[in-house]
Amino acid sequence: MFYRGPRVGRYGRTFSIFKFRTMVVNAEKLGGSSTSDDDPRITRVGKFLRKYKLDELPQLINVLKGEMSFVGPRPEVQHYIDMLGPQERKDILSVRPGITDWASIWNSDEGSILAGSSDPEKTYMERIRPEKIKLQLKYVRERRFLTDLKIVFQTLYTIIR
Repeated sequence: MFYRGPRVGRYGRTFSIFKFRTMVVNAEKLGGSSTSDDDPRITRVGKFLRKYKLDELPQLINVLKGEMSFVGPRPEVQHYIDMLGPQERKDILSVRPGITDWASIWNSDEGSILAGSSDPEKTYMERIRPEKIKLQLKYVRERRFLTDLKIVFQTLYTIIR
């Protein structure tokens, strides 16, 4: 029922992120970490959970454990953290990762951009990741309570819409 995957959090500490399982068991052994909407590893129930972002709800456990916050840069797998420049890495990992951020609003349906791609990982690296990093750095620079509220409300609006 739950997927627990390794992610890198504040100060580079790794933790297990909680999500509702939306893919077949051992999906990470069958393909890359970038997932398109048409990925055959996604289950029928998983498609529904992903569409409405319900698979993210268990991350409230991570928030309660102090590993994540409601708002902050989305936690990444080590592979993507290793690709960051030294200053990007220092800045992004200086705050707790969050359930939502500017990048989550900007690109609320990453899977649809990757759908149909013959190489979803390459498409992610070229079309999504550069903007995602810019938006994560923007959040770190502009981090304030009112900014967090704005992100939370815009996220809810995006999901409902």
